[in-house]
Amino acid sequence: MNDLENFWGFIVAHWQKLLEQTVQHIGLTLISIMLAIAIGVPAGIYVARKTKLAPTVIGITAVFQTIPSIALLGFLIPLAGIGPTPAIIALFLYGLLPIVRNTYTGIIGIDHNVKEAATAMGMTEHTRLLKIELPLALPVILSGIRTATVINVGVATLAAYIAAGGLGEFIFGGISLNNTNMILAGAIPAALLALLFDYLLSRLQQVKLKKLSTAFITLPLLIAFSSFYFIPGIRHTGLLAGFTPEFMGRKDGYLDLRSVYDLQMRHVVISDAVMYKAAYDKELDVISGYSTDGRIKAFNLGTLRDDKHIFPPYYAAPIVRTAALQQFPELEVVLNMLTGRINDSIMTDLNYRADYLHQEPEKIAADFLKTQGIWKAPRGGHKGVVHIGSKIFAEQYILSNMYAMLIKGYTDLDVATKTGLGGTKICFEALRNGNIDLYPEYTGTGLLVILQSNIATTGRLAQNKNAVYNYVHDQFMQQYQIKWLQPIGFNNSYALMMRQAQMNQLAITSISDLVKFTDKE
Repeated sequence: MNDLENFWGFIVAHWQKLLEQTVQHIGLTLISIMLAIAIGVPAGIYVARKTKLAPTVIGITAVFQTIPSIALLGFLIPLAGIGPTPAIIALFLYGLLPIVRNTYTGIIGIDHNVKEAATAMGMTEHTRLLKIELPLALPVILSGIRTATVINVGVATLAAYIAAGGLGEFIFGGISLNNTNMILAGAIPAALLALLFDYLLSRLQQVKLKKLSTAFITLPLLIAFSSFYFIPGIRHTGLLAGFTPEFMGRKDGYLDLRSVYDLQMRHVVISDAVMYKAAYDKELDVISGYSTDGRIKAFNLGTLRDDKHIFPPYYAAPIVRTAALQQFPELEVVLNMLTGRINDSIMTDLNYRADYLHQEPEKIAADFLKTQGIWKAPRGGHKGVVHIGSKIFAEQYILSNMYAMLIKGYTDLDVATKTGLGGTKICFEALRNGNIDLYPEYTGTGLLVILQSNIATTGRLAQNKNAVYNYVHDQFMQQYQIKWLQPIGFNNSYALMMRQAQMNQLAITSISDLVKFTDKE
């Protein structure tokens, strides 16, 4: 009952944002589907006339379905930038296959005698298509549209990664923040939308042909209403910020920017995988970044001074199941070999090699260990297997590889890695459930996301790295039987960033300066 009350309380507190995301989601889905219908139905009709081309055309549309959706969005960003445009293009491509295939199948499936009878009555090919073939094939065509619509409702959640809005904002934010209520607030409406659209289209299949034109009139109206959110420049001018889903929901993120700094500026939600490049390309003016990210150097960005100290320390350290340490006592000594070896500038340079120079994390890790004189060839472990996890960004890949190499080189243990586990929730749950034995975590994340403590806001811990570390160390042992080992040395805290040239031009050096500037807009 408490869980239900908490979920309902979250919905009540965020109903306006939820409504906005739902409308955006509807708009993305309907616009892309109407485009797919406009292209897919004529294409299906054409290949039904030119049957030799059918395998080729349907095969091409099938290829789009095989491309992972997040990869397709990544391919489109260089061509269409960020925002709804690449998302709509991707969804349009995903919707083509069932519409083209069902249109083709519906028309060629009509009894040949019916077609001959229509021709014998003097009908032209065009008239026969409109009065005989399309009406008879319509149930099959609508079935394809239903399939495409349901697919697109699901895929549209990924639009949040590229600042296109939709219900994915809550889903990915909840995954990153270990917030089940936030995940459900996005997932449940998305599932209900899929069921609603499927039901409405099933009813449309039962509408008599003479009434179909009336039924279709509502679709353009829905699209016009939904697309209001996607028309650039119609609602706002001035600086535009891009914040990750996790940053939007964090107390030491957007929430404190609003409550402590009173920052009021328009923003979009975007994945950290693309936001740095978007800032460099002047599609965004302010982003929520990470202080050791290599793309700061690559894209000539500058960090704004946190003059009111809302960002607590984020010192990286390995967290390990105590059961794994008991099973493999040599593990702790080996993992602590990185203690104090990597400062902020070193980690920034390592990330730069991965994020901008596109070097493999394995090579970066090996090169660093060799320069430190602590790399050893693998022993060929036979004593047991240690499972190492990581979140889905370069820094975690690099650190997990360093730990794997140290374990293989200094112990008789083997290593299995499970990298790219997504956000904090996925990694931590994998650790708690024994699917992994360790992964690199950050003290600020442990304090505010996993423990969900509000102590940082009191000022007792916020700027004291040792106090934060000691607190999460003790709480994790008591609550989860998970041990924080010694910090590696660098502090990967949150930071607001802008293009360095823009900072100089606008004389903005701190977050308070940014607030003053946005107040004047």
